Amino acid sequence: MEIPEVFREDSMADLLRLLLRVAEKAANVARVCRQEAPLFQLLVQEKTGDDKNKKFVQDFKTLADVVIQEMIRHDVGVKFPEMADFINGEESNKFENGLGESVTVTVCATEEDTAALLASVLDGDHTAASLLARAIHQDPASIKADTDGLTVPLSPSELGIWIDPIDATSQYIEGREEVLEEGRLFPSGLHCALVLIGVYLRSTGEPVMGVINQPFNYKDPAGGGWKGKHFWGVSCGSINVCSETRPKAGPAGGLSAVLSSSEKPVVKEALTSLCGPDKLMFASGAGYKILCVIQGLADVYILTFKWDSCAPHALLRALGGGVVDFHKCLQSSSGAEAELTYHQPRTECKGADRWANHGGLVAYRDCSQISRIIAPLKGKL
Repeated sequence: MEIPEVFREDSMADLLRLLLRVAEKAANVARVCRQEAPLFQLLVQEKTGDDKNKKFVQDFKTLADVVIQEMIRHDVGVKFPEMADFINGEESNKFENGLGESVTVTVCATEEDTAALLASVLDGDHTAASLLARAIHQDPASIKADTDGLTVPLSPSELGIWIDPIDATSQYIEGREEVLEEGRLFPSGLHCALVLIGVYLRSTGEPVMGVINQPFNYKDPAGGGWKGKHFWGVSCGSINVCSETRPKAGPAGGLSAVLSSSEKPVVKEALTSLCGPDKLMFASGAGYKILCVIQGLADVYILTFKWDSCAPHALLRALGGGVVDFHKCLQSSSGAEAELTYHQPRTECKGADRWANHGGLVAYRDCSQISRIIAPLKGKL
């Protein structure tokens, strides 16, 4: 007798392998869109109404965002149908073409049908539509990840997924190239654009699995174009496994932080005093800044605005860290009760705001760092 998917002990390992694969497919789509520069310029459109992120003067929605989100939704839903109604993304899948027609972007059963749908978005540009459809339906190269023997006492029917298709959209659009060096934070560039897939427990909102794909990690010197890098983590009870090792502790008493350059002046001033000007760094992309904490390039990241952090949160938990609500920390003596969860929308809000982190966040590797970071900011915000 065949064992149902939800009762298989290795179903969580299967889910992780699937998410790594669809994240690489997403990275391929992101790379294809950048390679076709004229197409890319035509497809960028400004977010409006309820879907507009109010932090940025110009916050863009690209067709790549929508295609990636719907591709992940489709592929996960086919393999794990019990999760289909709990796969969430911050992007609306309604896209407007040049004729003013609204088209609902979905992934169809065949490459040809997907190409036909995309052609209606692209004002009949069948060449571009076929190129995108091929990337969507093409299986990526095999992803190497040591998931053998990974057993987690959860079934997919208990879980939901959060997708951030291309975080740091502005860096993706600008397209500045950097040659990354091990152990060094690079504040801006294509490498800041990340595909983020986070898995949370429906009952509590706890993040239990995260996959991060960095589509533009390095350029193949042999002329093969951009190559990516992936990161993953699982955190459930006593099970904590991560593709990254926990970074070695820095010098005693030293503390480094990474912020957005648009952060509030009072936060910058307080952390400059606490960390010193050499240890306060700035970078683009909320996902990339949390990745810097995961990799040990910074000890903490503070965001006083709002963002979905489910995927990197799971990796930090697997390394003994976490992500807490910034404003709740300001109001309490301990950050333990302020851990972010991902299962309850704010019913008074609309669009992407329903699921945004309204209290801001602090991402950390060591919980003892929370009080040190929060103390100089109390009473100032």
